[in-house]
Amino acid sequence: MQDLTPMLRQYLKIKEDYPDCILFYRMGDFYEMFFEDAMEASPVLEIALTTRDKGKKNPVPMCGIPYHAAENYISRLLKNGYKVAICEQVEDPANAKGIVRREVVKVVTPGLSGDIGGVESKENNYIAGIVKVGDGWGASFLDFSTGEFRTTQLEDITELVDEISKLNPREVVMPEGLEGEADSEPLNTILSHLLVTYIDPGPFSTEPAEKTICEVFNLGSVEGLGIKDTPLALSATGGLLRYVVDYQKGDAAHLSFPRLYVPSEFMLIDDVTKRNLELVKTLYEGARSGSLLSLLDRTATSMGGRLLRGWINYPLTDVTEIGSRLDAVELFYKDRGGTLEIIELLSQVSDIERIVGRVSLRSAGARDLSSLSNSLKMIPTIKKSLERFKADAIDRITEKFIDFTGLVEKIDSTLVESPPPSLKDGGLIAEGVSKELDELRGISREGKDCILGIEERERNRTKIPKLKVRFNKVFGYYIEVSNIHTDKVPDDYIRKQTLVSAERYITPELKEYEAKVLGSDERIKALEYDIFVRLRDEIRDWIIEIKAAATSIAMLDVYTSLAICAIDLDFTKPAVDESLVIEIKEGRHPMVEKALPKGTFVPNDISVDTSEKQLLIITGPNMAGKSTIIRQVAVIVLMAQIGSFVPASHARIGVVDRIFTRVGASDSIVRGQSTFMVEMVETANILNNATGRSLVILDEIGRGTSTFDGLSIAWAVAEYIHDTAALKPRTLFATHYHELTELSAVKERVKNYYISAKEWNGRMIFSRTIREGVSSRSYGINVARLAGLPREVIDRAKAILENIERGEFTTKGIPALIAGDEAPGRDDESQLDLFYGDEGGFFEEVAALDTQEMTPLDALNRLDEIVKKIKKLRE
Repeated sequence: MQDLTPMLRQYLKIKEDYPDCILFYRMGDFYEMFFEDAMEASPVLEIALTTRDKGKKNPVPMCGIPYHAAENYISRLLKNGYKVAICEQVEDPANAKGIVRREVVKVVTPGLSGDIGGVESKENNYIAGIVKVGDGWGASFLDFSTGEFRTTQLEDITELVDEISKLNPREVVMPEGLEGEADSEPLNTILSHLLVTYIDPGPFSTEPAEKTICEVFNLGSVEGLGIKDTPLALSATGGLLRYVVDYQKGDAAHLSFPRLYVPSEFMLIDDVTKRNLELVKTLYEGARSGSLLSLLDRTATSMGGRLLRGWINYPLTDVTEIGSRLDAVELFYKDRGGTLEIIELLSQVSDIERIVGRVSLRSAGARDLSSLSNSLKMIPTIKKSLERFKADAIDRITEKFIDFTGLVEKIDSTLVESPPPSLKDGGLIAEGVSKELDELRGISREGKDCILGIEERERNRTKIPKLKVRFNKVFGYYIEVSNIHTDKVPDDYIRKQTLVSAERYITPELKEYEAKVLGSDERIKALEYDIFVRLRDEIRDWIIEIKAAATSIAMLDVYTSLAICAIDLDFTKPAVDESLVIEIKEGRHPMVEKALPKGTFVPNDISVDTSEKQLLIITGPNMAGKSTIIRQVAVIVLMAQIGSFVPASHARIGVVDRIFTRVGASDSIVRGQSTFMVEMVETANILNNATGRSLVILDEIGRGTSTFDGLSIAWAVAEYIHDTAALKPRTLFATHYHELTELSAVKERVKNYYISAKEWNGRMIFSRTIREGVSSRSYGINVARLAGLPREVIDRAKAILENIERGEFTTKGIPALIAGDEAPGRDDESQLDLFYGDEGGFFEEVAALDTQEMTPLDALNRLDEIVKKIKKLRE
């Protein structure tokens, strides 16, 4: 340390407090990085790594970026999982005695990045706080950019994983000591791609957590928040808030009170189901396009887009609330013209939630405030357009639309019409706002006019036609004369700089006006900034009301989006009730239908309940559409319970508490699990947790092992669901095991359905229609031909299939499909194969025995005859 400069000693002292961050150390117009930070950041940022004090024995590694471009570089670091500590000069270098004082003003992390870091405008950017006591977990999720804050208490690690999967935080904060838990399955898999920070466990303790919550929200106690009796949720909330406050180093007035929620109050969707049903991204490509979210998202605002994603992740189970949403959507569905008018108005509304977040953090610029004003101006017009729509849900929206006229006028009268992006370069504040500012501007204009007059006068006086008065930050104002005219320069010119082709001069008069202009310009910039800051702070007093209006705008946006989808895609309003019936007429899979040419998707009817049609066994050929049909039922149920119309001519949905899916085949190499193990783990989860209100979707149980094992497991699973599973869940079971259809003969609530197909001239013709009954065959070889397998393979497969189906064998018990001229015969001493032939009518003779009427002696005599006959056959 003694060998370092005072500046580097200051750098290292600040760095000690932020060892896990890349320190952006402000030096003039640059953020510099030194030592290990420089070596680590330079390749990520793709900037040159250089050294400071090159002439010394141990030069210091360093790199830097322009301060005005910091956001792009910070974004790149965040995407690579780094934290960035922003260290600014907190005193004027001109007034500093010795080294300029610097402090870290905030820390930017993936979960606290606001608009930095490549977060999609229609996605939340959550940071999670997680704590564990016993088997229970507390989890809080905060979107710092919008202030949305939710917290919950969970019974086990599975529930925790499901919540993390749905909310997809970019960063997780946990108390030290939970490293082992985070490294264990299944938590490790979902945390492996997130930034996980371990902090001192103290803030997660009950008393410190309560203190932090009260401090941040200015409360006397946490009683009114409803988390007093959920200690794990309280601990997670307090620990997360402590981390946020310490890193942000500022007031966060935009944060909403933490809202306690219970996952069981919503339809439970685990990570497996979320992926299998392709709710927010596709299963194989992981893309948003092609998902249910992509299909339904016609929202005009970023706020509405985020809310719609939340609705899809958390479908309702309260029939009254579902009905309220559906009624609101129906109003807009019946009035397309009025709905399109509202959508046009909404399209002119900016992301108010995130603007308010920046206002709260004092990072909002003049353009943010201008956008806020323009958005608030739309509210009276939107409110007027809603008068034609009468419903309780609409009334709850409009009651949050208070009068913002005074605030809008204040913003508009203070700022210029099109403010610049920078706050420190002036040009923000309108004329007439400040008498002092207007006077300074007059002085500046006068001085600049005088300087222009000097240029014209000097040209006339010196007879130098191209004499110019110019300005730069180093020399201020100067007179530039090309070399060919230097002989005409007057004696009162003072040479300031020599260039290759010109000379630069100053004069006392020029310097006098320069002082006047620059002095007024600097004062103008400082005064404009002060006026802007006061305006921004005034807006902070309106944060609660603005956030309430933003929430209502988002909800209105979702209602109109769902209505336009219903109109354009021919959806129908479902009836959602407390029954245990799911009845769908002419149902369609919305994403599959969208991907096909219009009018080609074949709709189907499905009815399932807990009294007569609890378990539907669905058979049919490969590619006939079994998987599509069973998944479309699940998607339609989920759509209904978020308040959306559905792709069907009629739908009655007895509310579902949870959707379970077991579809597809995949290994989990990281966990060391085979395809079959993954299948069995998912099946076990279903059998252990399904209720009578659940919907179970099973696709090809047992196919990851041998045929007999798989069939046995599939049969046992079906029996368990029918006979034993709690309260008999409604189940759709697609399978190629035709033997399962026999269950309908002995299980009263098992019904058989099939997807019909037929072969014509070697080609498959699929009807895509589900019918009651049993499919005759699977047509797997035909599908293999369609996939492009070589003709030789297809022909050989047909021969093998025929042999297996007919049970053809040689006289020596060898399968005919492998026997040939050189096929080895069975060894003479080999055991007679009782199942590959019936030489001498052996089976018929044994089957004719009446063992109930035979005496022991008769049995021995018959056995002796059988032995003699076998010996004779072997001769």
